[in-house]
Amino acid sequence: MAAPDLAPASGSTSELARTIDHTFLKPEGRRADVERTVAEAAELGVYSVCVSPSELPLTLPEGSDLKVTAVCGFPSGKHASSVKAAEAALAVAQGADEIDMVIDFGAAIDGRIAAVEADIRAVRAAVPAPTVLKVIIESAALDDDTVTAVCGAAEAAGADFVKTSTGFHPAGGATVHAVEVMRRAVGDRVAIKASGGIRNREDAEAMLRAGASRLGLSSSRTVLEGGTGAAGY
Repeated sequence: MAAPDLAPASGSTSELARTIDHTFLKPEGRRADVERTVAEAAELGVYSVCVSPSELPLTLPEGSDLKVTAVCGFPSGKHASSVKAAEAALAVAQGADEIDMVIDFGAAIDGRIAAVEADIRAVRAAVPAPTVLKVIIESAALDDDTVTAVCGAAEAAGADFVKTSTGFHPAGGATVHAVEVMRRAVGDRVAIKASGGIRNREDAEAMLRAGASRLGLSSSRTVLEGGTGAAGY
C-alpha cells in the first residue's frame, strides 16, 4: 500500500490546489463538459481530474502533470464485486491513475463488514499499485462506529485512501466530524479524501485541518478564489 498522501492543513492557493481532484460526474454531462473540466483542471494546477469511466480515455494538455481519477461502482455501490473490479481494470487500461470505488454501504449498515472488505479486496486485486485506490464509504449515511469499522476494512483490504462521500446521497456529503472519525480510525496509515458539498475555501481548509489530504471539488475555481460554489459534488 502506498504511503498516505499527507498535505499541509493550510497554505498558499497553489498548495491548496494540489490537494484537489477537480470533479465532473454529472450524469447529463456531455463530452464538451468533460473537455472543459480537463482544461480548467490544468489551468488551476490541481492534482487530478475525476470523471466517470465512460469518459475515458482523456486527452490531457501537452506537458501537463495532471492525474486522471475514475469512479467505480458509482454512485450506489450496488454492483457485484466482479463488475466493480472489471470496471476499475478497464479504467486503468484507458489511462486512469486513481480509482474511487463506492462500497455497498447498505452492507455496512447491516454490519456485514467482512463483505465490504471482500468487495474492496476484489477491486484492489484488479488494480494493484501503483494505481491509487480510494474507497468511498458514504460517511453521512453511517454512524461513527460503522465509519470506524468500514475504515478498518478498507485499510485491511489495501486501500490507499478512505473517502467520505459520493456527493449524490441525500444524507449529505463531507463533514469535519466524519473526517476526524476517519482519521482516528486509520491514523497515519491511510490517507483521507473529503468530498461532497465543499463549496468554499473555509470549508476546504477545515477538512484539511481535520485530517484530509485530498479534496473532491466541482467548484474548484470558486473555492480557490475564496468564493462559494454551487451545491453538489
